[in-house]
Amino acid sequence: MAKVELKQPIVDEIKAKVEGAATVVLVDYRGLTVEQDTKLRKGLREAGCEYKVYKNTLMKRAFEGTDFAQLDDLLDGPSAIAISKEDATAPIRVLNNVAKEAEALEFKGAVVEGAFYDVDGVKALASIPSREELISKLLGSLQSPITNMARVLNQIAEKGEGAAEA
Repeated sequence: MAKVELKQPIVDEIKAKVEGAATVVLVDYRGLTVEQDTKLRKGLREAGCEYKVYKNTLMKRAFEGTDFAQLDDLLDGPSAIAISKEDATAPIRVLNNVAKEAEALEFKGAVVEGAFYDVDGVKALASIPSREELISKLLGSLQSPITNMARVLNQIAEKGEGAAEA
């Protein structure tokens, strides 16, 4: 069997994983301890993301003709890939949280919803709260004026009852 025939299923696997993905993040994982790597994988799994190490040449082949081909120049040295199809910033947030404790983990770059981000851009994206957090903040700010108005009306009603009794 030729080497190409052996590697084609892996290229197809990568293509299937990145197809329809909102985010693909490349990281350099050299120097991570087993404990740190386990924590990283667990965090990504809980966030609904996939994380795997592939050969750079296989990733380049899989990225051909997609938005993720923008990452080809970064595929040098050991590379791991984190993929998210749902939440665009989830893998970046998880990787950033682990990178705070594990200094060996370094961002290489990312493609988020078709746009390429370098290391600085990825770190800026890491500070964006999740969709759920943003929605809860929006609802909280919408409910606040209504709640305050209800309290004021309640106090006015209570004062009115106290004046009527006197």
